[in-house]
Amino acid sequence: MLKVAIVGASGYTGATLAKLIANHPSLALAGCYVSAGSADAHTPLSQLYPELLGLVDQPLQPLTHEAQAELGQQAQAVCLATDHQVSAELAPALLAQGLTVFDLSGGHRFADPAIYPQHYGFSHPSPELLSDAVYGLAEWAGTALADAALIAVPGCYPTAALTALKPLAQHGLIAGVPVINAVSGVSGAGRKASLNSSFCQVSLTPYGVLGHRHQPEIESQLGHAVVFTPHLGAFKRGILATITVPVSADCTEAALSEAYGCYDDSAVVHCLPAGQWPKVDDVAGSDRCLLAWKLDSERQVLVVASAIDNLMKGAASQALQCILIRFGLGGEA
Repeated sequence: MLKVAIVGASGYTGATLAKLIANHPSLALAGCYVSAGSADAHTPLSQLYPELLGLVDQPLQPLTHEAQAELGQQAQAVCLATDHQVSAELAPALLAQGLTVFDLSGGHRFADPAIYPQHYGFSHPSPELLSDAVYGLAEWAGTALADAALIAVPGCYPTAALTALKPLAQHGLIAGVPVINAVSGVSGAGRKASLNSSFCQVSLTPYGVLGHRHQPEIESQLGHAVVFTPHLGAFKRGILATITVPVSADCTEAALSEAYGCYDDSAVVHCLPAGQWPKVDDVAGSDRCLLAWKLDSERQVLVVASAIDNLMKGAASQALQCILIRFGLGGEA
């Protein structure tokens, strides 16, 4: 039984991951932690999330210096569902204890430390770790995950976009700059109260226009420039990305079928039948990614739609996939 601890377990992503780990027959939840000064410290996780009653009743432990120093004796892996800078600060000491670290924040997604001051607002405290971190897009990470000590779990928008675009890039079918318009539910803003994400305040609106930190993440992993515009929608959870892609002259229906055939054996990523398009409700609460596409050969333009649950495939269930692959326990959450 693999023992996994979660730091930042009180948030939506951390609690979702705790549920997944508690339900998995090969995994055991070694501890649920929050920051030392958190108001949720010592509160049972199931009190914050009653759906976890009888499943995850253990209290949220404050991550004091003493508790952090003992993590290596209690677990084999730790998941960081924490702020980007907090994850970057915690990782070195956890790695030094021999723990395998799965960082669900953006703290280790870039090899270039210059990205962090520009897009995350801090200078990375351990830039020497960035080149060793493996980007955990589960269907594409390959054997690199098997020996990784530090896994950077992708962001939610990048997961939806890259799952749709990487087959095209792999087959050389992208001929211009893809334009990604993606809508996320309000849970993507996290559990802390905010007027901007208050359900009564939310209407469909773009944000982070031409400056969202997920744009360089998508570009660095795709190897192509993109235009990415996120939107906040008036629903709880899920992401729908609609992507317009200029394609090469040799991009045909057959070439696209071959490209997306890479997902034929996947239990997580599914291509819908022609003429059917994914909805957020189709994936909410699931670990799946649903794809659909249509080609305009005359204009040499492809439209691809990608739907995921932002808390599941966009965070927790992808982290679980990475854990299972890393420790040879299978690859499906």
